[in-house]
Amino acid sequence: MHIVLVEPEIHTNTGNIGRLSLATGSHLHLVKPFGFELTDARLKRAGLDYWQHIELTIYENFLEFFEKNKDRNMAFLSSHGTKDYTEIPFDNEVMLVFGKESKGLSSEITNQFKDQLYTIPQYSKHIRSINLANAVAVITYEGLRQLRA
Repeated sequence: MHIVLVEPEIHTNTGNIGRLSLATGSHLHLVKPFGFELTDARLKRAGLDYWQHIELTIYENFLEFFEKNKDRNMAFLSSHGTKDYTEIPFDNEVMLVFGKESKGLSSEITNQFKDQLYTIPQYSKHIRSINLANAVAVITYEGLRQLRA
């Protein structure tokens, strides 16, 4: 599977997701701009010493990402999604697209891909979203569970 972070802002989330991508055999895609430098020691620390082994692709912006991957199966994750994450059509090449920590995916993206927009249910009105690294873990391991079934 492919994990895509669009404009990630927090180095420790990205480091943890990098570590998760390696653990799950997933390819990590990072779409600029970032809220940190890739050379940030805190990013590497969050990914421990695994960062060098991560399969990583970096894009200058969402347009470049989309142009290079437009023919692929994509699922966009958002708290504004209407379909449950368990309905994602998982396959070994699915691209799981997540937005930045502060705002999620832009309205341009969510409006363009309404039919491919999924969410993780939340049962409290006191929370807007869960942590990005946690959301990526939930979705990625659900994909692995379904693919192994």
